[in-house]
Amino acid sequence: MKKMSFALVGAASLALAACGGKGDDALAENVQENFDNAADNLDAAAANATGAEAATLGNQADALREEGDRKEEAIDDADVNAAATSPNAVNAM
Repeated sequence: MKKMSFALVGAASLALAACGGKGDDALAENVQENFDNAADNLDAAAANATGAEAATLGNQADALREEGDRKEEAIDDADVNAAATSPNAVNAM
């Protein structure tokens, strides 16, 4: 799970760095998509697991999707200037 979290932070940082101008809508969507992709990977792993491990992976996937939605909303609500925002500010939301 630590590797997955590290990958998510890296992907969110890249998405932030690629944005220009206000770009908060695109930034928010990129962050949410990164969380969805990670959740899809967990769902795939859950499909190959059994019992409690499958349930745990499914719950983690659901939590990632909810976190992605929460971060997307926070970015949109903040009306950030994506070009002037550091990656740490997004990850702290």
